[in-house]
Amino acid sequence: MIQAQATARYIRTSAQKAGLVLDLIRGKDVNRALATLRFTKKSVASDIAKLLRSAIANAQQKDGFSGDVDRLFVSGCYANQGPSQKRVRPAPMGRAFRVLKRTANLTLHVSERPEKVVAVGQAGEEGAPKKRARAGAAKKSQSGKRAAKK
Repeated sequence: MIQAQATARYIRTSAQKAGLVLDLIRGKDVNRALATLRFTKKSVASDIAKLLRSAIANAQQKDGFSGDVDRLFVSGCYANQGPSQKRVRPAPMGRAFRVLKRTANLTLHVSERPEKVVAVGQAGEEGAPKKRARAGAAKKSQSGKRAAKK
């Protein structure tokens, strides 16, 4: 099972805002995750889509990769707080307010889903499925009898 990761550092957003978008794609297939990010109305979604494409490319370069991108999924993603830029904003009467421009370090892990192994001869040996009486049909007939008695 192939695992790959990609990291983007010093992305100009807060880790909390980036975490909201990362929660949308965690555990999804990479194609579905890219589609989700494309239609997400957050500015950090484009940075995360770029990061996801990088993680997919990293997985393709690994030895032992099957070549099927459709089997990749987002196994983990998180946003850590990066260094904050300190800026000063003028305030009334000669004072100043401090403004923190936050950054985030984003990490995204992709993994390959294991192939489903089917035993040889299992598929053809099973006969036609047996028909069972529906439980709902029995209940209907009983309720019909009750209605007739009243």
